[in-house]
Amino acid sequence: MAHCRPSDESDGSRGENRVNPIYRVSSFFSRRVFNRRRPLIQNRTSPFARGVLSLTLLFAINATVFAFLPTSSEAACASNDAKTGAAIRDSSVISYTVFLPIVGKYPQSQPIAGESYNTVAVISDPTDRPAEIHPDLNLAVRGYVPTSAELQLIQYDHPFDSQAPQLTGLFADNRLGVVTSAFQVYDWDWPADRRGLPIADPPVTLAGLAATPEELVRVPSSGYDVGWLPTGYEVMVLYASAHSITLKYTRDDNVKTGYTLHLENICVEPTLLNLYRTMNNAGRSRLPSLFSGQPVGRAMSNEIMVAIRDTGAFLDPRWRNDWWQRQ
Repeated sequence: MAHCRPSDESDGSRGENRVNPIYRVSSFFSRRVFNRRRPLIQNRTSPFARGVLSLTLLFAINATVFAFLPTSSEAACASNDAKTGAAIRDSSVISYTVFLPIVGKYPQSQPIAGESYNTVAVISDPTDRPAEIHPDLNLAVRGYVPTSAELQLIQYDHPFDSQAPQLTGLFADNRLGVVTSAFQVYDWDWPADRRGLPIADPPVTLAGLAATPEELVRVPSSGYDVGWLPTGYEVMVLYASAHSITLKYTRDDNVKTGYTLHLENICVEPTLLNLYRTMNNAGRSRLPSLFSGQPVGRAMSNEIMVAIRDTGAFLDPRWRNDWWQRQ
């Protein structure tokens, strides 16, 4: 049996080395099981039977020890409490659970046949911080929380832009969205440069929409374009990761003007993702651009998540008269 090497840290005034408790218990029982002078399993038993019984006993001992150890998350919490000076919870309220690993994987991002991507020149100054840590470009920096709301499109009586992006174009069949979940994105406290409270107005700022796993997700059309070609690119990519993308309906490297679309829970097309990373690393003077209806990736599961903004403000993706007019 392999033994854990004792730590060099002192555990008190006696100067004794700390030793992993599993090592202590396992070592003790190993000596008792295999001790030639006073074996727990007598030599009258056949060698094969002794081996089987010994292994069974050792497995039972280790399982018992593991069952009474705190989980890794509890250990991490205890460590964080110690660092921050917080009191450690009484052991009577700690639950001890052994978790077995679950084997699984996300769908693999595969190139989309026949698709190619180009870039356009950015017309604003570059973003003021790396895109991956920018709360306006990477939605994960802000985060979001579930909220109880109507899981359906709603008619909202207010002035709307007839040229706004139409989310029916997310899918090839231009269908009305089926809302499957609702969330509130966190506000951002810019003076303190930290997350604020969840945005409560409007009540939903990120919505889950029903999708078919691996279904192509496309650029919604609008009455605008970012120019450059006679036919006109529709959007510019402000941020992309393996499972999210931020699209801008202008060529500004910010969300201060025009519409911005955040798409989550998708497998971003790998060619597009690599192009974004190349241009991002090159200083962001040019960024990837896409046409209306061009695929950006595939749905990871039976739901994609969508947030839409106008001049930086988060709006409600469920508003039918804004984002679902063309149906």
